[in-house]
Amino acid sequence: MSAIYTLGIDVGSTASKCIILKDGKEIVAKSLIDVGAGTSGPQRAIEAVLDDIGMKKEEMAYTLATGYGRTSLMDGIADKQMSELSCHAKGASFLFPNVHTVIDIGGQDVKVLHIDNGAMTNFQMNDKCAAGTGRFLDVMARVLEVKVADLGRLGAMSQKKVGISSTCTVFAESEVISQLAMGTDKCDIIAGIHRSVAHRVTGLAHRIGVVPDVVMTGGVAQNLGVVQALQDELGCPIKISPLTQYNGALGAALLAWQAASRRSSSNS
Repeated sequence: MSAIYTLGIDVGSTASKCIILKDGKEIVAKSLIDVGAGTSGPQRAIEAVLDDIGMKKEEMAYTLATGYGRTSLMDGIADKQMSELSCHAKGASFLFPNVHTVIDIGGQDVKVLHIDNGAMTNFQMNDKCAAGTGRFLDVMARVLEVKVADLGRLGAMSQKKVGISSTCTVFAESEVISQLAMGTDKCDIIAGIHRSVAHRVTGLAHRIGVVPDVVMTGGVAQNLGVVQALQDELGCPIKISPLTQYNGALGAALLAWQAASRRSSSNS
């Protein structure tokens, strides 16, 4: 029996990710383009992942799109669109079978999912404000004149506790500018920003309850300063995967495989 290949596309607000799965078990290719919805990013990510294994889009048994910008994909690219909540639950359960809580911090929103037996049973979402999101960290990095990728490393060098109390991005920006004007060390400010993000996310998480294993997904999970601050705030370990940024695309590819299998069964 020939292998079944499925494609998961996650069109985020700040990045486009794709994963190709073989027989619902093996990740054979992945791609990430650092621009998301409303740009050439999704198409470039699709082309890159197909080129990686020398396959054509028509060879995919099923394609499923998810993410903030999934509706911006042209007709005919995906067989189906699905909520990122379902896809993140599916992806996290594949990577961590014992997961019960998923904290996903993306570019524009924060999602906390409760998982039972691999399926999402409850969630909380903060999508009305940029505080606590990747966008919040982007703004803070710009004010501090550092790279977003360096925030975790710099925050770890902090020697003194500095409070960034504002949860609003605009007010937090003013606080950071004031701290810089007072000569406060950037590393201490960054550590304070990480604690501010963790405090915001923890408030959201406690609304549905935090049950181990806790898994963090999304681009912000690559910032170990935020991960550590969240662990301190929640009082429990947080698991992350090298595929953290691909979690939504992975879930989409897994759900695509399930759909392809159902279609294959009904046709036989």
